[in-house]
Amino acid sequence: MVAVAAEPDDVGAAAVSVSVREYDGDRDLGAVERLEKECEVGPSGGKKMCLFTDLLGDPLCRVRHSPAYLMLVAETTSENEEEIVGVVRGSVKTVSCGKQQQVFCKVAYLLGLRVSPAYRRRGIGRKLVQRMEEWFRTAGAEYAYVATDADNEASVRLFTSPRCGGYAKFRTPSLLVHPVFRHHDITPSRRTRIIKLSPKEAETLYRIKFAGVEFFPTDIDAVLNNNLSLGTFLAVPAAMNWVGIEAFLAMAGEPSSSWAVASVWNSKDAFRLQLRGAPALWRAAALATRAADAAAPWLRVPSVPDIFSAPRCGARVVVTEVAAGDNIRAGVPHWPRLGAEDLWCVKRLADGYDSASALGDWTKAPPGDSIFVDPREF
Repeated sequence: MVAVAAEPDDVGAAAVSVSVREYDGDRDLGAVERLEKECEVGPSGGKKMCLFTDLLGDPLCRVRHSPAYLMLVAETTSENEEEIVGVVRGSVKTVSCGKQQQVFCKVAYLLGLRVSPAYRRRGIGRKLVQRMEEWFRTAGAEYAYVATDADNEASVRLFTSPRCGGYAKFRTPSLLVHPVFRHHDITPSRRTRIIKLSPKEAETLYRIKFAGVEFFPTDIDAVLNNNLSLGTFLAVPAAMNWVGIEAFLAMAGEPSSSWAVASVWNSKDAFRLQLRGAPALWRAAALATRAADAAAPWLRVPSVPDIFSAPRCGARVVVTEVAAGDNIRAGVPHWPRLGAEDLWCVKRLADGYDSASALGDWTKAPPGDSIFVDPREF
C-alpha cells in the first residue's frame, strides 16, 4: 500500500491561486472524501487498473495514532466558490537511526498527498509539502521522509527534484502481499509452537531485540496497546518449555533455537483499498477459482478473494513490508504479482549536524539488514 499519489511535474502548467490551511473536520469532511475517491494511489501512468482508498469517514485515520500529527488542505476559489483540491498528512515521532549505540532522533513522516486530477501540474503538491515541512521544523523534527511506489515517476520527481523537494532516495523496502482465502486455517508444523504475547511481553522483546533497527519507534508501547493491534505472536520450537519472555531472552544471552515474531495490525478498520479498472478476464478468472473451491473444497484450490469490489467486511489480503536485504523475505508467504517495490526518500530538516557525532548525516548512512515499519502509518 503505497503512501503517496503525487501530481506530475508542474513545469509548463498555469498556476492557480491556492491557500493552504489546516483540515477542519466539521467543514471539510465531505470535500476530502470526494477528493480521495477520485485520486488513485500509486502510479497510474495511463494504466486502467488503479488503487483507490476508502477512509471510512476518517481522513485522519493514518496519522491520528501517532504522537503528533497534522493534516493540511489546499483550497482554491472559483466564481466565489471554494473547492478543496489537495490534501496532505504528516506525523512526527522519535525513532532509532539504526546505530549499534541506539541513537534516536525525531523524524517526520509525510503521507497521503493527493491532488485533484483537474488541478495537477500547477504546483499545489509542492506548496502542500512545503507548508507541512514548516510544521515539521516547528515540531522539532530533524529529518522528514516519505514513502512512495518506486514506479511512481511523478511522485519521485516531486520529492527528489531540488526545485521541488530535495529529498534523497534512501531505502527500498518490499511490500509482500498474500491473499486471504478459505483455506486460511493452516496448521503449524508439529515442530513449532505459537505463543501469543501480552503487550508488555511484546514490548520487552521488541526493546531488547529490535531497538537498534532503523525507524524503531521509542513509543512502541503505544503501538502494541492500540485498539487496532490484534496481538503479537512468537513462534518457537515445540519442545521449548515456555516460562515467560524474560527466561526466553536470558537463554545464553541469545536464544539457541530459531524463532520468529510477528505483530498484526487491523488496518481494515482504519481504511480500505479498492482495485478499480481490472480487466473482465481477471475478474472472471478470480471468480472461477472461488467457484471451483466452493464446489470441491477438498482440492484446496488457492482461490483468489474478491479484491476488485469495495470491501465490506473481513480481510482480503495480508500485507507486510520488509527491508530489501532482509533474509526473512524468503520465509514470508506472498504472491509476487500482488506486491510492489517501495521507495523511501529522506530529507535533512535541521540546520547543520555534527559529522563527528554517533549519527552524523543519516541521509548518507548505508542501509541495515532490517527496517521497522510503523503500522500506524502503513
